[in-house]
Amino acid sequence: MRSVGLDLGSRKIAYCEVAGEQVVERGMVTGLEGLQRWLGPTTEPARVAIEACREAWVVHDKLSEWGHQVLLVDTTRSKRLGIGQHGRKNDRIDAEVIARAVERGGIPAAHVLSPARRELREHLSIRRTLVETRAQYVMTIRGMIRGRHAKQVVGTCRTKDFVAKLHETALGEPTRELVAPLVAALEVVEEQLRVVDQKVEQLCAREPVVLLLSTAPGVGRIVAAAYVSVIDDAERFDKAHQVGAYLGLAPSEDSTGGNRRIGGITKKGNAYMRALLIEAAHSILRLKD
Repeated sequence: MRSVGLDLGSRKIAYCEVAGEQVVERGMVTGLEGLQRWLGPTTEPARVAIEACREAWVVHDKLSEWGHQVLLVDTTRSKRLGIGQHGRKNDRIDAEVIARAVERGGIPAAHVLSPARRELREHLSIRRTLVETRAQYVMTIRGMIRGRHAKQVVGTCRTKDFVAKLHETALGEPTRELVAPLVAALEVVEEQLRVVDQKVEQLCAREPVVLLLSTAPGVGRIVAAAYVSVIDDAERFDKAHQVGAYLGLAPSEDSTGGNRRIGGITKKGNAYMRALLIEAAHSILRLKD
């Protein structure tokens, strides 16, 4: 089977095919269709490796449809392959390094998410962006109002209740006109957030495991859904402790010569999922208090 490496750039895709120690083919194309000359459905099957990234999913699906064995490279381990060594890194070189790793059989493969979990993760990502945007708008509006010495807007109200509270508050006309554009934008964000929340609820309703996880103390629907979208298939882990390490929650270690040195958590893996789990843990602690 042929050994192929692809480097997915923002504008072009670098292709490299290796046989033994020799590069037998290389090139640059502007999109998936350009790969048909080397990897189309009528070509000889190949093992094709690509670094895991946002573009990787559609490329993975198309190449699999064309009959190839597609390997996603775990980006946290890509340096082990030699990518970026000696200060030389570009799309052409990266594609060759990946192809040679395929030929050697030393690819640190990443898990390929199922289509359903990909869809769930995409909508959760949109929701996260909207929530962060809402928080930014609220913080800016509060700052503008405080800057005009109008402190009557309650700073302790929940972010999602802020617009209603703002409309109920007596503000001077100049102050209200000042923040009006941001308030209007905030109302649009709130409306879109409600739409996305409904979609997430629909997707969660199809996932019995999300509903089950939501019953755990401190774990709400969003935390459960995010966890399922990241872990996807729990069977790929032999032990529960491996999940903690996968999410960067295991302690770092620098032991040598019989001396064991344990540090803080590694913080490797999905940072958003790690933050959600820490929030859930704090919620449990508050419940105990």
